[in-house]
Amino acid sequence: MVDDTELLRGAGLRVTAPRLAALRAIGASPHATADSLVSALAAELPTTSHQAVYGVLAALTGAGLVRRIEPAGSPARYERRTGDNHHHIVCTMCGAIGDVDCAVGHAPCLTPSETHGFAVTTAEVTYWGICEQCAAAERDETADAVVPAGAPSAS
Repeated sequence: MVDDTELLRGAGLRVTAPRLAALRAIGASPHATADSLVSALAAELPTTSHQAVYGVLAALTGAGLVRRIEPAGSPARYERRTGDNHHHIVCTMCGAIGDVDCAVGHAPCLTPSETHGFAVTTAEVTYWGICEQCAAAERDETADAVVPAGAPSAS
């Protein structure tokens, strides 16, 4: 496996402490927001500015070392998993994001009905739903709200 220093050099980027720290932070927290990465880098490199982190993210994304995803209604997220055309599933309640390796079946289709002359190289699919933790919390709230027949009321 190639270490981050060689990864940066191989992409034609200078090896800097903020770039190495960002790669580590994104690896430790896939689907991280820029703000959460600013906080993570501040712990390791306290003098690193917000603008520097955004510059690092732009460089890493531009070099293809990091992928930027933008689920609707969410700030941009960053991940190190690149080049495999995987998809994402997003919780509509808490915003948790998971990777989906491959879309299968007939719907949603990944073959466009019209390419308008484009040579299609990737497809992005975002699935939306409720994660296990939010579904469990919702079930618990519903169970707490149900008052058995004959039980005294709270009023």
